[in-house]
Amino acid sequence: MTKLQNIAKIAKKLGLKKKNIDCYGNYMAKINEIKMKSKKGKLILISSINPTKFGEGKTTVAISLADSLKSLKKKAILALREPSLGPVFGVKGGATGGGNATIEPKDKINLHFTGDFHAITSTNNLLCALIDNHLYHGNSLNIDENNILFHRCIDMNDRALREITISQEKLNNNVERKENFVITAASEIMAILCLSKDIEELKSRLGDILIAYSKDNKPLFAKDLKAENSMAILLKDAIKPNLVQTLNGTPAIVHGGPFANIAHGCNSFLATDYALNLGDYCITEAGFGGDLGGEKFLDFKCRLNNFNPNIIILVVTIKALKAHGTDGALEKGFENLQKHLLNFKNIFNKNVIIAINKFDNDNEKDIKAIIEYCKQLNFKAVVSSPYFNSKLGCVELAKEVIKLCEYDNSPLKFSYDFNDSIKNKISDIAIKVYGAKKVVFSKNALKKIKLYEKLAKGFAVIIAKTQYSLSDNEKLLGAPRDFIFHVQDVEIKNGAKFIVAKAGKITLMPGLPAHPNSEKMELD
Repeated sequence: MTKLQNIAKIAKKLGLKKKNIDCYGNYMAKINEIKMKSKKGKLILISSINPTKFGEGKTTVAISLADSLKSLKKKAILALREPSLGPVFGVKGGATGGGNATIEPKDKINLHFTGDFHAITSTNNLLCALIDNHLYHGNSLNIDENNILFHRCIDMNDRALREITISQEKLNNNVERKENFVITAASEIMAILCLSKDIEELKSRLGDILIAYSKDNKPLFAKDLKAENSMAILLKDAIKPNLVQTLNGTPAIVHGGPFANIAHGCNSFLATDYALNLGDYCITEAGFGGDLGGEKFLDFKCRLNNFNPNIIILVVTIKALKAHGTDGALEKGFENLQKHLLNFKNIFNKNVIIAINKFDNDNEKDIKAIIEYCKQLNFKAVVSSPYFNSKLGCVELAKEVIKLCEYDNSPLKFSYDFNDSIKNKISDIAIKVYGAKKVVFSKNALKKIKLYEKLAKGFAVIIAKTQYSLSDNEKLLGAPRDFIFHVQDVEIKNGAKFIVAKAGKITLMPGLPAHPNSEKMELD
């Protein structure tokens, strides 16, 4: 077993001093605010085709790529998202990689880590408590209890909390009302933490959260309840990025954890910015496929923060390609691969490398077929084996990354205009990126779009949909064409400055499977 290095030693390698970190034991630390240098490293985005329910190994490839760059004497830093307890105990498991390509200490990172998710959950629910407390004590803001927009959260998959009734205790001033929980990864507090550059911006965004409308249709914000300062106090440590390491001693900044199928799916601005300033190569990952985390990283996070990836690495597995094919036909699954490749190249104007995440039982004939197909499309495919040998499993991929980073970076383009209407922005993503024929909005969605249009001028759009298909129907695999994209509901995240469009049957509170991962866990 490889012995982990003391986190102070990892920090020193990055040029950080003792005053720049707060240690959480021997192997984890918070990075205090540091002065950014003018020099920026190369930004490498890891994405994938539409995944199977077990994922395609983006995190494993990202970790191995960082380790492999280190083995080639390059200064690489990972910038990754934090795991949520929901998937850890549900289906996918943790978010710390696999095999020998892991970030450590993985057990702590996958569970409570440095307490960021707990702080976000507590902050979210403090605001909810303040809303209901205001109703109880006379409701001087005239809040319409049937039009409250901010909801409670918990970091667990719990479908029983999707629709509940609260304040049922028989008290004279209690206002019984409907409520619903979202998973912490979908909380607006999570998004705000990930988007804020410092504590002052954090506080300002918290105050701007639209909590409800009054009975005379006036928008009401968290700052109307004087909530922003107490909320910021709960997040004063959580806003600091976390420093850990790979099993092979490569630095990893792990911070923030929104899901890409129901939120914006990227780690924090600070984590990415620190990694770009402290290293020569920043390897980051956006959640799920290129249509979800990849699109949101480019259209939203990069545009908001003036980031521009030098290269996008698209992770594929033979298992996923066959899942997208008819009766397990590999070649039919190529349609899904092609759609993602052409999206990144033609819509976003970025160079793409395909990383074939190879497993022991993969057929060499299938691997050669993928390489040849990509070659026909003028893309390079590289075989990677990160799971068993992280130091060398992505060396060939690392060499390609180094070579391509020597060229001038192409300007990043976007799939929609921030200043367009909400409907047009949603339609641009669905038609251009997903391949939809047209978008149909429910009456409820149209009503909310009309209500939010002025308030949300210049906001980004975050589409919440299934991760298994380019469409809003998880059963439409491959690269479906001429499908109708259904927008069922729209939510405004005024503090985060984006609109969430919920499509198909997506829910912001996942459920556990019949036999969750928790059944297999044992205490050492």
